[in-house]
Amino acid sequence: MSGSDPDRPVARETVPPDGAAAAEPIRAIRLKHPGRIVVAIVLVLLLALFIIDAAGREAYGWGNFAKYVFDRRISQAALNTLLLTIYSMAIAIVLGIVLSVMRLSGNPVVKGVAWLYLWIFRGTPVYVQLAFWGLFATIYSTIDIGIPFTAPWLSFETKNVIDVFWLAVIGLALNEAAYMAEIVRAGILSVDKGQEEAATALGMGWLLTMRRIVLPQAMRVIIPPTGNEVISMLKTTSLVAAVPFSFDLYGRARDISVEIFDPVPLLLVASAWYLLFTSILMIGQYFLERRFSRGVGQARTTRRADAVGATATGRGSLPAAGTTATPGADTTEGDGR
Repeated sequence: MSGSDPDRPVARETVPPDGAAAAEPIRAIRLKHPGRIVVAIVLVLLLALFIIDAAGREAYGWGNFAKYVFDRRISQAALNTLLLTIYSMAIAIVLGIVLSVMRLSGNPVVKGVAWLYLWIFRGTPVYVQLAFWGLFATIYSTIDIGIPFTAPWLSFETKNVIDVFWLAVIGLALNEAAYMAEIVRAGILSVDKGQEEAATALGMGWLLTMRRIVLPQAMRVIIPPTGNEVISMLKTTSLVAAVPFSFDLYGRARDISVEIFDPVPLLLVASAWYLLFTSILMIGQYFLERRFSRGVGQARTTRRADAVGATATGRGSLPAAGTTATPGADTTEGDGR
């Protein structure tokens, strides 16, 4: 070690050649961006002017906003909106996984059925689909259980079996499943094929391979667009009036605005609740992305941090005199192990 060998040369500051002047230290001058400052000031001023103007404008009806923002009817409608979002997304995610696996199947019939489903539900507006589900009890007045083309064993009135709330959930879920199928399929395709081959070589079955190998790695690609779809679903629930289901957040705000003949503050009330839920979902999405992105894209940063730390502590900064540094070799002091 260098501490026990007094004859070992010590790395010193670089001495300039004879007759050459010592190099002056470089003074880095920060690049100025006056255009950015001007744009930022203009944006802040415009935002401040809008807030001041909105605060004093009577059309916004801030009194009614404060009166109804925590109204019992509004809070109950907000809960209904959350339930619509949760139930619809839960069904859509499960169905989307099944459809994505069907799309990747080698069976042309299975793949064709999945493609047909996606073609129908992605090619028609969600409002039209919800309107059809609202007419479900008219199209199918009874639900019969038995052997086809024979007398049914059991028969139920459709309107007595399926509530309007669940018709809205089914309509939203079936539409969303078509988009989730493509998201999950993209995530599965992002995993290297060698992962599945290695799992097969280890004797793992297809289901175990998907559950333990493929899907955990695919989640890094699946989570960001899925979070966007959850937020989009939260706002899409405002279309369930087509079913018709009017006890969602927007529906109740609209009904109250009709009663008081003042729609603007109730629209602001609904917007405030939507923004609250969206903010919570965005925070949850951020932490989920961090969890499933662990170990990805961090190796280079870690190596760079280690190099900076080694330089700062003086470890491995310069090779010993008379030796040549080999790329990739460890130049730090040690006991030779």
